[in-house]
Amino acid sequence: MKGITILGATGTIGLNTLEVIKQHQDKFKVIALTANRDVDGLSALCLKWLPRYAVMADAQAAEQLEQRLKPAQLPIQVLSGKAGLIKVASLPEIEIVMAAIVGGAGLTSTLAAAEAGKRILLANKEALVMSGQLLLATVFKHDAELLPIDSEHNAVFQCIPPSHFNSAKGYDHSPARIKTPAAFVDSGISRILLTASGGPFRHYSDEQMQTVTPEQACAHPNWKMGPKISVDSATMMNKGLEIIEACWLFSVQPHHVEVLLHPQSVIHSLVEYIDGSVLAQLGNPDMRTPIAHALGWPERISSGVKRLNLAEIGQLHFESVDFKKFPCLQLAYDAMLAGGTTTTILNAANEIAVQAFLQKRLRFTDIPRVIEVTLSHLTGRVVTQLDLILEEDTRAREFATEIVNQYSTTNYH
Repeated sequence: MKGITILGATGTIGLNTLEVIKQHQDKFKVIALTANRDVDGLSALCLKWLPRYAVMADAQAAEQLEQRLKPAQLPIQVLSGKAGLIKVASLPEIEIVMAAIVGGAGLTSTLAAAEAGKRILLANKEALVMSGQLLLATVFKHDAELLPIDSEHNAVFQCIPPSHFNSAKGYDHSPARIKTPAAFVDSGISRILLTASGGPFRHYSDEQMQTVTPEQACAHPNWKMGPKISVDSATMMNKGLEIIEACWLFSVQPHHVEVLLHPQSVIHSLVEYIDGSVLAQLGNPDMRTPIAHALGWPERISSGVKRLNLAEIGQLHFESVDFKKFPCLQLAYDAMLAGGTTTTILNAANEIAVQAFLQKRLRFTDIPRVIEVTLSHLTGRVVTQLDLILEEDTRAREFATEIVNQYSTTNYH
């Protein structure tokens, strides 16, 4: 039985992970669960799953959780803060860490899991966006494994041949064991196609985009997700971050990664080969599929997902991306090409802008403007130390906050 820590247990990915584990309790044991401030949510999960550790990122919330659990007299140790997250990500009895903390806040615990040589199920794309070189170097150094949970990258992983990866721990391949960039050509691959639903505003006019509300942006047509990632999907920054993530995971250059609009979200991504073959991974839009794939890999385990009925779907639709309507996508390409901590700056500015939009202090159309201004004023650096990466992150957040304040006082109505 494999011990598992779920970082971000009360979020969509965390809850879906528990749904899959529920079907395989003979294979997996929940050792630790974490949340940010959701005391009610984590308390309920603790009472159901009886983990040995429960961690709240917020210290005050941890005190509330401890009081909430005290009447049940359960042998659950409540921890808090960054130290608590790092501890449960690196416990000796843990084999698998689900890294599902949203945003830059998930970086340090993900790195801790890598340093401890764990199998990391990476749902936190910001860890690679902020510090791809550092994270992968840590994975290599400590013989860890890195498996993608994003449906798109998990699909690519399933479509790429074992020859693209170095073997590790007796397995045929793992994205954590990427060869040199030349392996992309050696494997006969010509490009990766990441599919995107286009979000809720695919057919909106420029005028309609000006008045988009947080409620509209969070109403994704296909996926049930948290507010931040829902807004990222609506701006297509989510796909931009996935381009950066794909470059690191599969050791490719940005021009090898393209985006294809596919509103039904049935094909999750495709890999094109030099002989003209295109391999695709299909399935109903349900995160339990990539979660089950990564939990069981290299074996297959059931996920509980409804079987795909192509006859019922009838047709699959595809469109090219309108980069003018979704400028965040180009900003992500440009940041990856610039290299260094430019992607760290991109991510930080985006998080600040999205937060302001959700708080109704910033227009939806001002999100890419805040990011662009931040990128134009701050120059990325080539650094591989975590403290320097976090310094760059802080610097970008402070600058982006100033820009948000300017926009919120002059442009938002």
